[in-house]
Amino acid sequence: MRSAHIEQTITALRTLLGDRLSTGSSVLDQHSHDEAYTSPMRPDAVAFPETTQEVSAILRLCNENSCPVVPYGIGSSLEGHIVPVQGGITIDTSRMNKVLEIHESDLDAVVEPGVTRTQLNEALRATGLMFTVDPGADATLGGMAATRASGTNTVRYGTMADNVLAMEVVLPDGQILHTGSRARKSSTGYDLTHLFVGSEGTLGIITKLTVRLYGQPEHIAAATCAFPNIESAVDTVILAIQMGLPLARIELLDEMQMKGMNIYNPDMVLPEIPHLFLEFHGTEAGVAEQVESFAALVEENGGSDFAWASKTEDRTRLWKARHEAYYAGKALRKGAESVVTDCCVPISALAACIAKTKEIVAASGLIAPLVGHVGDGNFHLLILIEPNNTDEMARARDLAEQVNMLALEFGGTVSGEHGVGLGKRKYLAQEHGPAYALMNTLKRTIDPNNIMNPGKLVTLN
Repeated sequence: MRSAHIEQTITALRTLLGDRLSTGSSVLDQHSHDEAYTSPMRPDAVAFPETTQEVSAILRLCNENSCPVVPYGIGSSLEGHIVPVQGGITIDTSRMNKVLEIHESDLDAVVEPGVTRTQLNEALRATGLMFTVDPGADATLGGMAATRASGTNTVRYGTMADNVLAMEVVLPDGQILHTGSRARKSSTGYDLTHLFVGSEGTLGIITKLTVRLYGQPEHIAAATCAFPNIESAVDTVILAIQMGLPLARIELLDEMQMKGMNIYNPDMVLPEIPHLFLEFHGTEAGVAEQVESFAALVEENGGSDFAWASKTEDRTRLWKARHEAYYAGKALRKGAESVVTDCCVPISALAACIAKTKEIVAASGLIAPLVGHVGDGNFHLLILIEPNNTDEMARARDLAEQVNMLALEFGGTVSGEHGVGLGKRKYLAQEHGPAYALMNTLKRTIDPNNIMNPGKLVTLN
């Protein structure tokens, strides 16, 4: 049963939004979960604003009534970020989806938060420019900024933190705030833009972003190569980075993940041993030089089956297979559900951390294929479990926790790109120490009524 303050909020929002405020069961169910293994919980209503002014009015009403608010992009997050654990109003930004400005000379674009990465790149097609952050899912840029997303291109082009120049944000009391500018650098005061990048909807709602663009490379080539073990693959990557090879993508897939790839993609028969998937960007001559240099490193470190392709269709097939790693991993156990986790460590510690992780996986008795953005020291586990098997779920959660703690032991972080949400909040005090208390102070100062995505990231009651 809804509380009086939520009923009052819904009544006021229905006057403001009309049929763009929904309490229908299917809409509430859609907004009750993301792609994580956390339990779904319905919001009391879902609002679909179309302007910044509407977002401001919604937040002002919710703040006055102490009604919880959860921002929602497309629902592709992986740690329960958008689960409305205290009910309230979910604000779905999907109708705020305009590419507002493209500044070709300055290599930037201004977009609304509901614009997806593929939508922006489609708008850029004729300009010779591209937006580079690619988390795999066709996520919204607002959601990607809120979770500080990254992905396969990060090793060369950076994360969302590196690619957001400015923001328009609505604070919990409805105030509209502008941070940053289209200038490439500034030394004027606190960096408020990057306070909101990674804040996961706990401080406000992003209603506009200025993002960095890059020129599309003249030539692109992709490659695969196999290694006898994880250590030799990682050593090859470390040497490549130390040599200054400007690799655009460096993806690691372990032997279990390669087995799943072969099951899921019968026409892609590759040896079931650790592989690197790579991509090179530059001039035709430059790419050829990169490929030659990297091939020499592969040979030096005991790698084999080095094969590269520059045809668009071949590259597309390769990266489609990589982006479908989740489904390929699940093919290892028909009908399985999954618990997904990630962590990130210094690159020099990656091979040792993965080796220890694989020992923990073996001890758990579970199947858990591994993929990683090896150039960043970031890897992911897909832990497969039988549906409704409480014992396996408990073992999977314990396995994920051991991997998170292992990352901290190696001087890393419990999440390189999945974020915190509900799933990783309990590790933050250990990872950040006194700095975590400061995060709580900032949250309390900006959102004293604790209406913004309560129960996430920080520990306010």
